[in-house]
Amino acid sequence: MRRFPRLQSDFQMNSSPSFARDALAGRVAVVTGGSSGIGLATVAALLDAGAAVALCGRNPERLDEAVTGLREARPEAKLFAATCDVLDATAVHAFAAKCNAALGAASILINNAGQGRISTFADTSDEAWAEELRLKFFSVINPTRAFLPQLATQQLVWGDAAVVCANSLLARQPEPHMVATSAARAGLLNLVRSMATEFAPQGVRVNGILIGLIESGQWRRRFEAREDKALDWATWSRELAARKEIPLRRLGLPEEAARAILFLASPLSSYTTGAHLDISGGLSRHA
Repeated sequence: MRRFPRLQSDFQMNSSPSFARDALAGRVAVVTGGSSGIGLATVAALLDAGAAVALCGRNPERLDEAVTGLREARPEAKLFAATCDVLDATAVHAFAAKCNAALGAASILINNAGQGRISTFADTSDEAWAEELRLKFFSVINPTRAFLPQLATQQLVWGDAAVVCANSLLARQPEPHMVATSAARAGLLNLVRSMATEFAPQGVRVNGILIGLIESGQWRRRFEAREDKALDWATWSRELAARKEIPLRRLGLPEEAARAILFLASPLSSYTTGAHLDISGGLSRHA
């Protein structure tokens, strides 16, 4: 018997450990990049913890599909969704106003948008550098600017407010074939620490998670393109984990990253700010 669910559909029915049930009742959470992968898993975990959740994504079809699945599994959920490009500051501020009108002021913000770029120093153009740095920084800067006034106000109600940023182990353990992403992720690590210090007097905590190899659409696409079609997903992913020397010998699941985000967003981590949790199955070489 498998210890962990292996599919997103499995997770939607069983996302949060029982101790988190209703831990965030009455709170409003916002998740960017919430229509798939870790973002969608985080939305489900927050809903199961009792929060009202607003999510956004750039693809309207994928967003609609995600919302339909969430509502089918959780008919009573308080949920608001809208398409939004987090790199468009005007659009993000408009999204923040819509969230406030629909659900009330947010006390939790999850910055989750952004994918990796595969390139070396030699083949990364100036335009690619600028694009990658802009994506990794402003996908955090724009939502944080837009929602910070709400977060600071809600601190008076709940005792604390939280920002959690999904980051990558690349921030501390760069890969030469992802040079631009690694550099940008390291910058985000620093940004989280700086925001944590600056926002602390307003009662807003800022933390992040460092993700290793997590099951995702990217890895599923690589699996579909595998040379040996006789390999099933379980075998292929175990072999991948072995090649990458992941001590736990498997890829992580989206809900495992989501549970770490849920912890950092909740009062369970009320004395934690400026920190990062390692969600890499032991792949990190840093103590």
